[in-house]
Amino acid sequence: MSGDADGFDPVAFLERAVPVASNDDVGEMRDLLVETLEAEGVDPTVDDAGNTVASKGAAEPATHLVLNTHIDTVSPHVPYDRDEGVIHGRGSCDAKGPLAALLSAFFAADPGPGARVTLAITPDEELLSTGAAQLDLDGDMYIVGEPTGLDVCTAAKGRFEGTVSLSGVAAHAAEPQSGVNAVDALAPALDALRSFDDDREAHPDLGPATLTPTMVDGGANSNQVPADCRLVVDRRSVPPETAEGFREELESTLRAAVPDDVGVDFALTERPTPFLEAFATDPDHELVTSLAAASRDAGGRADVRPFTAATEASYFSPAPVVVFGPGDLADDEGAVAHADREYVRTDDVRTAAAALRAAVAALTA
Repeated sequence: MSGDADGFDPVAFLERAVPVASNDDVGEMRDLLVETLEAEGVDPTVDDAGNTVASKGAAEPATHLVLNTHIDTVSPHVPYDRDEGVIHGRGSCDAKGPLAALLSAFFAADPGPGARVTLAITPDEELLSTGAAQLDLDGDMYIVGEPTGLDVCTAAKGRFEGTVSLSGVAAHAAEPQSGVNAVDALAPALDALRSFDDDREAHPDLGPATLTPTMVDGGANSNQVPADCRLVVDRRSVPPETAEGFREELESTLRAAVPDDVGVDFALTERPTPFLEAFATDPDHELVTSLAAASRDAGGRADVRPFTAATEASYFSPAPVVVFGPGDLADDEGAVAHADREYVRTDDVRTAAAALRAAVAALTA
Protein backbone atom coordinates (compact mmCIF):
# COMPACT_ATOMS: atom_id res chain seq x y z
CA MET A 1 0.00 0.00 0.00
CA SER A 2 1.60 3.31 -1.04
CA GLY A 3 -0.21 5.67 1.31
CA ASP A 4 -2.54 5.82 4.29
CA ALA A 5 -6.28 5.39 4.25
CA ASP A 6 -6.81 9.02 3.19
CA GLY A 7 -4.43 8.77 0.23
CA PHE A 8 -1.46 10.65 1.74
CA ASP A 9 1.80 8.90 0.86
CA PRO A 10 4.49 9.58 3.50
CA VAL A 11 7.29 8.30 1.26
CA ALA A 12 6.24 10.53 -1.62
CA PHE A 13 6.29 13.48 0.79
CA LEU A 14 9.74 12.44 2.01
CA GLU A 15 11.00 12.31 -1.58
CA ARG A 16 9.99 15.95 -1.92
CA ALA A 17 11.22 17.04 1.51
CA VAL A 18 14.75 15.63 1.68
CA PRO A 19 16.07 17.57 -1.36
CA VAL A 20 14.98 20.83 0.31
CA ALA A 21 17.93 22.30 2.20
CA SER A 22 16.83 23.34 5.69
CA ASN A 23 20.15 23.69 7.48
CA ASP A 24 20.71 27.45 7.14
CA ASP A 25 17.11 28.52 6.56
CA VAL A 26 13.89 26.55 7.03
CA GLY A 27 11.73 28.87 4.93
CA GLU A 28 11.48 26.66 1.85
CA MET A 29 10.88 23.54 3.92
CA ARG A 30 8.20 25.27 5.95
CA ASP A 31 6.53 26.39 2.71
CA LEU A 32 6.44 22.77 1.57
CA LEU A 33 4.95 21.71 4.91
CA VAL A 34 2.25 24.39 4.79
CA GLU A 35 1.49 23.55 1.15
CA THR A 36 1.14 19.86 2.06
CA LEU A 37 -1.20 20.62 4.95
CA GLU A 38 -3.36 22.91 2.84
CA ALA A 39 -3.54 20.33 0.04
CA GLU A 40 -5.08 17.93 2.60
CA GLY A 41 -7.69 20.50 3.64
CA VAL A 42 -5.90 21.65 6.80
CA ASP A 43 -5.54 25.36 7.67
CA PRO A 44 -2.25 25.69 9.58
CA THR A 45 -0.87 28.73 11.38
CA VAL A 46 2.75 29.85 11.54
CA ASP A 47 3.44 31.73 14.76
CA ASP A 48 6.00 34.45 15.49
CA ALA A 49 8.58 31.83 16.51
CA GLY A 50 8.23 29.98 13.19
CA ASN A 51 6.24 27.02 14.53
CA THR A 52 3.74 25.44 12.15
CA VAL A 53 0.64 24.40 14.11
CA ALA A 54 -2.61 22.71 13.09
CA SER A 55 -5.34 21.02 15.13
CA LYS A 56 -8.35 18.76 14.77
CA GLY A 57 -11.12 18.01 17.24
CA ALA A 58 -12.72 19.55 20.30
CA ALA A 59 -11.96 23.17 21.18
CA GLU A 60 -11.92 22.36 24.91
CA PRO A 61 -10.77 18.74 24.94
CA ALA A 62 -10.68 16.28 27.77
CA THR A 63 -7.81 14.57 25.92
CA HIS A 64 -5.29 16.58 23.91
CA LEU A 65 -2.61 14.65 22.01
CA VAL A 66 0.25 16.63 20.44
CA LEU A 67 2.40 15.35 17.57
CA ASN A 68 5.73 17.19 17.34
CA THR A 69 8.98 17.16 15.41
CA HIS A 70 11.29 19.64 13.67
CA ILE A 71 12.04 20.73 10.09
CA ASP A 72 15.57 22.11 10.56
CA THR A 73 18.68 19.99 9.95
CA VAL A 74 22.35 20.28 10.80
CA SER A 75 24.91 21.53 8.26
CA PRO A 76 26.08 20.85 5.69
CA HIS A 77 23.20 19.92 3.42
CA VAL A 78 23.64 16.41 1.97
CA PRO A 79 21.91 15.95 -1.42
CA TYR A 80 19.02 13.56 -1.92
CA ASP A 81 19.64 10.12 -3.37
CA ARG A 82 17.43 7.05 -3.69
CA ASP A 83 18.34 3.37 -3.71
CA GLU A 84 15.98 0.43 -3.72
CA GLY A 85 14.01 0.89 -0.52
CA VAL A 86 16.32 3.55 0.94
CA ILE A 87 16.26 7.36 0.88
CA HIS A 88 19.58 9.12 1.48
CA GLY A 89 20.22 12.75 2.31
CA ARG A 90 20.28 15.29 5.10
CA GLY A 91 17.08 15.10 7.10
CA SER A 92 16.05 11.70 5.76
CA CYS A 93 15.96 10.30 9.30
CA ASP A 94 16.50 13.44 11.41
CA ALA A 95 13.75 14.33 11.22
CA LYS A 96 11.89 14.47 7.89
CA GLY A 97 11.24 10.73 7.97
CA PRO A 98 9.52 11.05 11.37
CA LEU A 99 7.72 14.16 10.07
CA ALA A 100 6.32 12.20 7.11
CA ALA A 101 5.01 9.52 9.46
CA LEU A 102 3.46 12.09 11.82
CA LEU A 103 1.76 13.83 8.90
CA SER A 104 0.22 10.52 7.87
CA ALA A 105 -1.18 10.05 11.38
CA PHE A 106 -2.45 13.61 11.61
CA PHE A 107 -4.25 13.49 8.27
CA ALA A 108 -5.88 10.18 9.18
CA ALA A 109 -6.91 11.31 12.68
CA ASP A 110 -10.60 11.55 13.46
CA PRO A 111 -10.76 12.51 17.15
CA GLY A 112 -13.76 11.38 19.12
CA PRO A 113 -15.95 13.69 21.21
CA GLY A 114 -13.83 15.50 23.78
CA ALA A 115 -10.52 14.74 22.03
CA ARG A 116 -8.10 16.91 20.10
CA VAL A 117 -4.99 16.23 18.01
CA THR A 118 -2.45 18.99 17.36
CA LEU A 119 0.47 18.89 14.94
CA ALA A 120 3.26 21.24 16.07
CA ILE A 121 6.40 21.44 13.91
CA THR A 122 9.34 23.49 15.20
CA PRO A 123 12.04 25.33 13.22
CA ASP A 124 15.16 25.34 15.43
CA GLU A 125 15.61 22.04 17.28
CA GLU A 126 19.22 21.51 16.19
CA LEU A 127 20.44 24.82 17.67
CA LEU A 128 18.54 26.68 20.37
CA SER A 129 14.96 25.35 20.26
CA THR A 130 13.57 28.87 19.88
CA GLY A 131 10.38 27.44 18.40
CA ALA A 132 9.65 24.78 21.00
CA ALA A 133 10.42 27.20 23.82
CA GLN A 134 7.51 29.35 22.63
CA LEU A 135 4.96 26.55 22.24
CA ASP A 136 2.15 26.69 24.80
CA LEU A 137 -0.18 23.89 23.78
CA ASP A 138 -1.37 22.50 27.12
CA GLY A 139 -1.20 18.95 25.79
CA ASP A 140 -2.09 15.92 27.88
CA MET A 141 0.28 13.63 25.92
CA TYR A 142 3.05 14.24 23.40
CA ILE A 143 4.64 12.09 20.68
CA VAL A 144 7.93 13.57 19.46
CA GLY A 145 9.27 12.37 16.12
CA GLU A 146 12.93 11.38 16.08
CA PRO A 147 14.82 8.36 14.67
CA THR A 148 14.32 5.59 17.23
CA GLY A 149 14.33 2.49 15.02
CA LEU A 150 10.56 2.19 15.69
CA ASP A 151 11.21 1.75 19.42
CA VAL A 152 9.20 3.78 21.93
CA CYS A 153 11.53 5.96 23.97
CA THR A 154 10.22 7.11 27.33
CA ALA A 155 13.18 8.99 28.78
CA ALA A 156 16.27 10.98 27.86
CA LYS A 157 19.10 12.67 29.67
CA GLY A 158 19.31 16.45 29.75
CA ARG A 159 22.32 18.45 28.64
CA PHE A 160 23.70 21.44 30.51
CA GLU A 161 26.93 23.33 29.86
CA GLY A 162 28.78 25.87 31.96
CA THR A 163 32.11 27.40 32.88
CA VAL A 164 34.00 27.05 36.14
CA SER A 165 36.02 30.22 36.80
CA LEU A 166 38.88 30.06 39.30
CA SER A 167 40.50 33.36 40.32
CA GLY A 168 43.78 33.94 42.12
CA VAL A 169 46.43 36.67 42.31
CA ALA A 170 49.08 37.26 39.62
CA ALA A 171 52.74 37.30 40.61
CA HIS A 172 56.19 36.73 39.15
CA ALA A 173 56.83 33.03 38.57
CA ALA A 174 60.17 33.44 40.38
CA GLU A 175 58.22 34.29 43.55
CA PRO A 176 55.17 32.03 43.31
CA GLN A 177 54.44 32.30 47.03
CA SER A 178 53.62 35.97 46.57
CA GLY A 179 50.60 35.15 44.38
CA VAL A 180 47.66 32.73 44.27
CA ASN A 181 47.88 30.23 41.42
CA ALA A 182 44.49 29.70 39.78
CA VAL A 183 45.80 26.86 37.58
CA ASP A 184 47.04 25.00 40.66
CA ALA A 185 43.46 25.04 41.93
CA LEU A 186 42.44 22.96 38.93
CA ALA A 187 43.71 19.81 40.63
CA PRO A 188 41.24 19.80 43.54
CA ALA A 189 38.52 21.15 41.24
CA LEU A 190 38.96 18.19 38.85
CA ASP A 191 38.96 15.79 41.80
CA ALA A 192 35.64 17.30 42.89
CA LEU A 193 34.20 16.84 39.41
CA ARG A 194 35.22 13.17 39.33
CA SER A 195 33.53 12.46 42.66
CA PHE A 196 30.51 14.73 42.17
CA ASP A 197 28.09 11.84 41.54
CA ASP A 198 29.67 9.21 43.79
CA ASP A 199 26.78 9.20 46.27
CA ARG A 200 24.03 9.70 43.68
CA GLU A 201 21.85 6.77 42.63
CA ALA A 202 21.67 5.92 38.94
CA HIS A 203 18.33 6.48 37.24
CA PRO A 204 16.52 3.13 36.68
CA ASP A 205 16.12 3.80 32.94
CA LEU A 206 18.83 6.32 32.05
CA GLY A 207 21.65 5.14 34.26
CA PRO A 208 24.06 7.55 35.95
CA ALA A 209 24.43 11.22 35.20
CA THR A 210 27.79 12.26 33.74
CA LEU A 211 29.94 15.33 34.30
CA THR A 212 32.78 15.84 31.83
CA PRO A 213 35.43 18.59 31.66
CA THR A 214 35.72 19.53 27.98
CA MET A 215 37.80 22.72 27.58
CA VAL A 216 40.30 24.61 29.72
CA ASP A 217 42.35 27.81 29.47
CA GLY A 218 44.20 30.04 31.91
CA GLY A 219 47.14 32.29 32.48
CA ALA A 220 48.44 35.26 30.51
CA ASN A 221 52.22 34.87 30.40
CA SER A 222 54.58 31.91 30.68
CA ASN A 223 56.59 33.59 33.45
CA GLN A 224 53.64 34.72 35.56
CA VAL A 225 51.60 33.05 38.28
CA PRO A 226 48.18 32.77 36.61
CA ALA A 227 45.39 34.80 38.19
CA ASP A 228 42.60 33.15 36.22
CA CYS A 229 41.63 29.71 34.96
CA ARG A 230 38.45 28.64 33.19
CA LEU A 231 37.11 25.12 32.75
CA VAL A 232 34.08 24.23 30.61
CA VAL A 233 32.03 21.23 31.73
CA ASP A 234 29.35 19.15 30.00
CA ARG A 235 26.57 17.72 32.17
CA ARG A 236 24.26 14.90 31.05
CA SER A 237 21.57 14.93 33.71
CA VAL A 238 18.92 12.49 34.91
CA PRO A 239 15.63 13.27 36.68
CA PRO A 240 14.91 15.02 38.96
CA GLU A 241 17.95 17.27 38.52
CA THR A 242 17.32 20.71 37.00
CA ALA A 243 19.78 23.10 35.40
CA GLU A 244 19.60 25.60 38.27
CA GLY A 245 19.81 22.88 40.90
CA PHE A 246 22.92 21.50 39.20
CA ARG A 247 24.51 24.95 39.02
CA GLU A 248 24.01 25.63 42.71
CA GLU A 249 25.24 22.21 43.83
CA LEU A 250 28.34 22.21 41.63
CA GLU A 251 29.40 25.70 42.70
CA SER A 252 28.98 24.74 46.37
CA THR A 253 30.96 21.52 45.85
CA LEU A 254 33.82 23.35 44.12
CA ARG A 255 33.91 26.07 46.76
CA ALA A 256 34.44 23.42 49.42
CA ALA A 257 37.14 21.66 47.37
CA VAL A 258 39.55 24.43 46.35
CA PRO A 259 41.76 26.52 48.68
CA ASP A 260 40.05 29.39 50.50
CA ASP A 261 42.20 32.03 48.81
CA VAL A 262 40.96 31.00 45.34
CA GLY A 263 37.76 32.55 44.05
CA VAL A 264 35.18 30.16 42.58
CA ASP A 265 32.28 30.83 40.25
CA PHE A 266 30.22 28.49 38.11
CA ALA A 267 27.88 29.91 35.47
CA LEU A 268 25.71 28.06 33.01
CA THR A 269 26.32 29.04 29.40
CA GLU A 270 24.03 31.87 28.42
CA ARG A 271 21.37 30.99 25.87
CA PRO A 272 18.03 32.55 24.93
CA THR A 273 16.05 29.37 25.65
CA PRO A 274 15.99 26.87 28.52
CA PHE A 275 18.41 23.97 28.48
CA LEU A 276 17.04 20.60 27.38
CA GLU A 277 16.48 18.91 30.70
CA ALA A 278 16.06 15.23 31.50
CA PHE A 279 12.60 13.64 31.36
CA ALA A 280 11.07 10.25 32.09
CA THR A 281 7.58 8.96 31.36
CA ASP A 282 6.05 6.01 33.22
CA PRO A 283 6.46 2.97 30.90
CA ASP A 284 3.00 1.79 32.00
CA HIS A 285 1.24 4.95 30.83
CA GLU A 286 -1.33 4.36 28.09
CA LEU A 287 0.65 6.61 25.73
CA VAL A 288 3.57 4.18 25.94
CA THR A 289 1.61 0.95 25.87
CA SER A 290 -0.66 2.08 23.03
CA LEU A 291 2.20 3.21 20.79
CA ALA A 292 4.33 0.16 21.56
CA ALA A 293 1.44 -2.17 20.72
CA ALA A 294 0.72 -0.25 17.52
CA SER A 295 4.36 -0.34 16.45
CA ARG A 296 4.56 -4.07 17.13
CA ASP A 297 1.35 -4.76 15.22
CA ALA A 298 2.66 -2.72 12.28
CA GLY A 299 5.87 -4.76 12.16
CA GLY A 300 8.24 -2.71 14.32
CA ARG A 301 10.48 -4.04 17.06
CA ALA A 302 8.73 -1.71 19.53
CA ASP A 303 11.16 -2.00 22.43
CA VAL A 304 10.51 0.48 25.23
CA ARG A 305 13.77 2.19 26.12
CA PRO A 306 15.50 5.54 26.72
CA PHE A 307 16.43 7.87 23.86
CA THR A 308 20.18 8.41 23.60
CA ALA A 309 20.24 12.06 22.50
CA ALA A 310 18.90 15.33 23.88
CA THR A 311 15.52 16.27 22.45
CA GLU A 312 12.86 18.95 22.63
CA ALA A 313 10.64 16.34 24.27
CA SER A 314 12.01 17.68 27.56
CA TYR A 315 10.12 20.94 27.00
CA PHE A 316 6.81 19.05 27.15
CA SER A 317 7.52 17.15 30.38
CA PRO A 318 6.15 16.58 33.02
CA ALA A 319 3.21 15.71 30.74
CA PRO A 320 3.62 12.15 29.43
CA VAL A 321 5.90 12.29 26.38
CA VAL A 322 7.51 9.65 24.17
CA VAL A 323 10.00 9.80 21.30
CA PHE A 324 9.29 7.64 18.25
CA GLY A 325 10.06 7.39 14.56
CA PRO A 326 11.71 5.60 11.66
CA GLY A 327 15.46 5.61 11.15
CA ASP A 328 18.40 5.26 13.51
CA LEU A 329 20.84 7.63 15.15
CA ALA A 330 23.56 5.06 14.39
CA ASP A 331 23.91 1.58 12.92
CA ASP A 332 26.58 -1.12 12.88
CA GLU A 333 28.74 0.96 10.52
CA GLY A 334 28.63 4.13 12.62
CA ALA A 335 26.71 7.39 12.80
CA VAL A 336 23.62 7.84 10.60
CA ALA A 337 21.86 10.98 11.82
CA HIS A 338 24.03 14.11 11.32
CA ALA A 339 26.41 12.04 9.18
CA ASP A 340 27.17 12.27 5.46
CA ARG A 341 25.63 8.80 5.04
CA GLU A 342 22.29 9.73 6.61
CA TYR A 343 19.45 7.54 5.34
CA VAL A 344 16.09 6.03 6.19
CA ARG A 345 14.40 2.88 4.89
CA THR A 346 11.10 3.51 3.14
CA ASP A 347 9.53 0.41 4.71
CA ASP A 348 10.32 1.86 8.15
CA VAL A 349 8.66 5.15 7.23
CA ARG A 350 5.51 3.29 6.21
CA THR A 351 5.63 1.12 9.35
CA ALA A 352 6.02 4.20 11.55
CA ALA A 353 3.11 5.88 9.76
CA ALA A 354 0.87 2.84 10.27
CA ALA A 355 1.84 2.59 13.94
CA LEU A 356 1.18 6.28 14.56
CA ARG A 357 -2.17 6.16 12.80
CA ALA A 358 -3.27 3.26 15.00
CA ALA A 359 -1.93 4.82 18.20
CA VAL A 360 -3.52 8.21 17.53
CA ALA A 361 -6.84 6.51 16.83
CA ALA A 362 -6.66 4.54 20.08
CA LEU A 363 -5.58 7.51 22.21
CA THR A 364 -8.20 9.92 20.86
CA ALA A 365 -11.21 7.62 20.41
